[in-house]
Amino acid sequence: MYIPRWFREDRLQVLHSAIEKIAFGTLVTNSPTGILASHIPMMIDRSKGAKGTLHGHIARGNNQWRDSYEETEALAMFLGPQIYITPNWYETTRATGKVVPTWNYVAVHAYGPVSFFDDKDRLLSLVTRLTDVHEEPFENPWKVSDAPVEYIESQIRSIVGFEMPISKIEGKWKMNHNRSEEDRAGVIRGLGELQNPEADSVVSEMKRLEEEEKRNAPE
Repeated sequence: MYIPRWFREDRLQVLHSAIEKIAFGTLVTNSPTGILASHIPMMIDRSKGAKGTLHGHIARGNNQWRDSYEETEALAMFLGPQIYITPNWYETTRATGKVVPTWNYVAVHAYGPVSFFDDKDRLLSLVTRLTDVHEEPFENPWKVSDAPVEYIESQIRSIVGFEMPISKIEGKWKMNHNRSEEDRAGVIRGLGELQNPEADSVVSEMKRLEEEEKRNAPE
């Protein structure tokens, strides 16, 4: 991933938190027939390995698990809040006109060898953990054990799990922080007027980065 220095995020805790928040990503592997990709929920075990380990599952009918080269580097991509930025929001537009449109976004790429498995006990543990994580916000969270045992067993037979120890991880927070304070303020105002949840998420990231910048500024 191309990451100019002002957009780079390499703090492991921040990258792990972003993966947990985004949760849904793209697993890309290589095979004798070419590149394969699946869009799936994934979870990270921060305690396993130096950089953490990703876990997830795909449908048994998905040939990615059969055809992928195992133990060769795979890529998991997570795209966070993203939105188009119009030059009309920049103060620079009025001052010089030397501006172009852009896109603000968060992206995390994790690399590592992927291995697939279909052990039923291991799969049950995986889907239980995934379910518990995503059901936690609900007042009455659904549990895997709420469904009939025979039904869950039949569903598990239709999936294949995977594990990917992360060997390299990188993040890109492209949030206008290469522009002036006045331009960033204009973007925040403009996004706020959209009344759009995605725009609000981008604004939150922009403000978080500004607060970090202020805290880390030399006195």
